[in-house]
Amino acid sequence: MKKVILFLISFVFIATGCQKYLDVNKNIDAPDQVDGYLYLAGIQQQYEGIYWDIRAIGPLTQMMGTSGSYSTYAVNSYIPGSDAAGETWRIVYWNQGMNLENLINQSEAAEDWTLAGIGYAIKAFSWDLLAKVNVDAPLKDAFVPGLLSHDYDYEKDIYAQAREWAYKAIELLEKPDDHNYGSKITANDFIYGGDKSKWIKFAYSVIVRNLASLSNKTNFSSEYAQELITAAGKAFQTPDDDATLKIAAGSQQAPYSDYNNFWGTARGNLSRTYFQHEYAVQLFTGTVPQYDPSTGEKIRNDEGNDYHPYKLADQIVTDTLVNVTGHYDPRVAVKLGTTSNPTYLNLDNADSVKAYKYYGGSFTGTAGPIGSAPSFYGRNASSQYSGTVHDGIGRWIYRDNAPYILTTCAEIKFCLAEAYWKLGKKAEALNAFKEGVKADMETTARYITPGKSESATGGDKISKGLFTSLADKYVAGPFVNGLSDLTLSHIMMQKWIALYPWGAPEAWVDMRKYHYDIAYSGDYPKNGNGWTNTIIDQKWDTDPDKVYKGLYLMPAQVQNRKGSYDLKNEGAPCYRLRPRYNSEYMWNLKSLESLKPIPGTADNYQTSIPWFAYPGELPN
Repeated sequence: MKKVILFLISFVFIATGCQKYLDVNKNIDAPDQVDGYLYLAGIQQQYEGIYWDIRAIGPLTQMMGTSGSYSTYAVNSYIPGSDAAGETWRIVYWNQGMNLENLINQSEAAEDWTLAGIGYAIKAFSWDLLAKVNVDAPLKDAFVPGLLSHDYDYEKDIYAQAREWAYKAIELLEKPDDHNYGSKITANDFIYGGDKSKWIKFAYSVIVRNLASLSNKTNFSSEYAQELITAAGKAFQTPDDDATLKIAAGSQQAPYSDYNNFWGTARGNLSRTYFQHEYAVQLFTGTVPQYDPSTGEKIRNDEGNDYHPYKLADQIVTDTLVNVTGHYDPRVAVKLGTTSNPTYLNLDNADSVKAYKYYGGSFTGTAGPIGSAPSFYGRNASSQYSGTVHDGIGRWIYRDNAPYILTTCAEIKFCLAEAYWKLGKKAEALNAFKEGVKADMETTARYITPGKSESATGGDKISKGLFTSLADKYVAGPFVNGLSDLTLSHIMMQKWIALYPWGAPEAWVDMRKYHYDIAYSGDYPKNGNGWTNTIIDQKWDTDPDKVYKGLYLMPAQVQNRKGSYDLKNEGAPCYRLRPRYNSEYMWNLKSLESLKPIPGTADNYQTSIPWFAYPGELPN
């Protein structure tokens, strides 16, 4: 879909950059001026790269485990000398890069305000993502012609600029525009089809997400909270506003495999190299275990139940009372993979669906504490799209034809709930929390495609009708509408569930701003106060200040977490992805060396805490 455009545009830049040596201005195959709207489709399609980088970020959030080449990220380190996990960087500086700059500049010059506004909204979203994933980056020098090196700007400045671009997008989109675009925008906008009202909501949503990452800063309530609340009132209001990127798909019949979703079976990128982490299974099934604080071991129960072998802590999302109305969260049957019901029978039968069993793996292996994690498609085997038994075109958002999810109404509602909670407005926070859970139920249901028993070749193991019925009961039950004592854990853990796994970058933001629930005193954790070179001291689940109940990092003090990080980490967890190797470490090394408090060339640069996670400004 429109990928030819990107190749054309890339060639245009190469050609026009060499016009002193080769006159291509009259070459109709590589014109020196591309109409602004022709950039749009290619620019949007580059958001596929987010799913690429989730292969590294998913394990950092314990949404995923991986035994593949990205397993280094699963243990909070990085792959030296590699472009792995550099796709966000590549999106901003190259894949969108000058294409997006030209779209905006040419559209403004032509007074095409709608197209220019869409461009600014995209730019705000992309740079906000870059600042959260890679943190510090060249901003002012980014697209200055003739520079052979690019000075870095700090995250704080990039954050402010991203919001400024979002507000600029809103200004232009609200500006009267009497230009007749015909199908120029509608045919090339694969997110909203040229719907200005939704692009305005999208821009406001970028502002909300940007400000929500600052919620643990000491000045959040006084400087950022009200701006967030105001923006949220103009941002997404229903799941119909969700920002998703449509793709061409086509599975094996597609002219190019890249037309399919990156996580679909046709491309084999998930296979069984990536799998659901045991922490995800614990949250979705209500099986967060109790630990003995004197030993860190899980406390076994005396029921002789191999599936529930441990005593359970107080649960935040759901519990194991699946046959009690309102206690079963049906999102588990959609978002997680299960080997139960391999022939897709009784997908409309609640008792059958509730009986499914789920298993998660460790950080780097499918073997978990109670069983082996299946693939995301639901088999203990690598994904196959053909053969006697296979996964067809996949399921849920792991389908060849599934759109890429960029951000949702549910996410915005949880950001709003957190802001209200920080302001002490518990009633407003609870209302936004309820709206967030309900919105995620609707978004989750939208992508359900049930498998068929007569073919048994892939698909979801629940019908939309049953899911909706169970979802309504869950929302009406004790974990949502019946909740009387809302805590920050309820908000953030339900947000984590809603972001699973497409929103791993934002879930990672939340985990980092709360410092992974590390136990420390002072402004922020550090070696000797939160961790040592061999172990991280994390808050126990019984600590009322712990946000993510059940979360323990790899070298924590509890069972199945007593590993260690690479010595180069000096005991610290990962707080940022490094910039793209082939760009910065090959050509911009001196600028990297100047970064503070940890130089970008240091062995432990990935542990450098971002500005958004400091309570105040960066330390000297």
